[in-house]
Amino acid sequence: MIDRSLRNRYSRQTIFPHIGEAGQRRLLRSCAVIIGCGALGCNIANLLVRAGVGKIRIIDRDFIEYHNLQRQVLFNESDIKAGLPKAVAAKRHLRRANSTVKIEGIVADVNSSNIEKLCHDAEVILDGLDNFETRLLINDFALKYKIPWIYGGAIAANGMTMNVIPGKTACFRCVHTLVPSAERTLTCETVGIVNSVPAIIGALQATEALKILVGDPEINRGIVLIDVWRDIFEHIEVNRLQGCPACNGKYEFLDNKFDLKTASLCGQSRAVQVVNTAVKRVSLTKLAAQLQKADNIFLNKYLLRFDADEYQFTVFPDGRVIIRNTIDETQARKLYDKYIGHSLAKIEKG
Repeated sequence: MIDRSLRNRYSRQTIFPHIGEAGQRRLLRSCAVIIGCGALGCNIANLLVRAGVGKIRIIDRDFIEYHNLQRQVLFNESDIKAGLPKAVAAKRHLRRANSTVKIEGIVADVNSSNIEKLCHDAEVILDGLDNFETRLLINDFALKYKIPWIYGGAIAANGMTMNVIPGKTACFRCVHTLVPSAERTLTCETVGIVNSVPAIIGALQATEALKILVGDPEINRGIVLIDVWRDIFEHIEVNRLQGCPACNGKYEFLDNKFDLKTASLCGQSRAVQVVNTAVKRVSLTKLAAQLQKADNIFLNKYLLRFDADEYQFTVFPDGRVIIRNTIDETQARKLYDKYIGHSLAKIEKG
């Protein structure tokens, strides 16, 4: 039986016959992992927390900027002034909506070195990302461990979503056989976004997650496409691709281990993220003390931000660095060595 207070909280949901009390009990015992807490992730997390999914882990690598507020519904101006990462701010706001749900906000970049640790207990994984490579990584992980995951994308006035149920549906790689180059990839920065698109796609993703978690067979097995400006809503059937490497157990993105990795990010100012797997933990206070030629230093327990050589650096406790005002990954590596690598070496030497 559901506790009386929870029965009242979810009463409008449990009278819906496809969920009912039995379905609500399943939701209360379930674990969903949301990777990416931008516009899609915010909408997904908001709905799943309010629906009573018992444990929700939100993973995001970035912090909040003013241009995010147009569509990322869990954040406000005070979060920006406080210098909060998205995952931290999302957790704070969601706990006010439903204190009975266990919410984890993890500030991290999901990659091949940590995805198994971050998603090991997931019963469904939801995509709130803006890059193909991480989606292909999620696809590998989900297929290997037979965990359903839900792809979503939103750009300009268009959106799409697709369920990947290992062994039963086409996978993401069946549909996207090639990773598009950064030059060919549309971003919110280059073509914009209508804020209703991620709201609709996020709602569809959350609904599919509820279906999966309660065990309803009426899940979407194709791709849903929308264009909110032209009032188009389409459903396209997709089939598993014969010879798909991921479906046949070849997990190229999951098996691709690395030491130092750079990746261009979409944002108000173009940026490059640098991930060094050799660095496990950084004392932001000690690192700040090493900065001799930095301006506008900002420090809290979540991040260290400073300006140098006309670039803005944001360092996280896990050692990741986001360098803004460049999309040149070679240049970003040089800047990382100059301002972060040498400072960390000095700290190690004491």
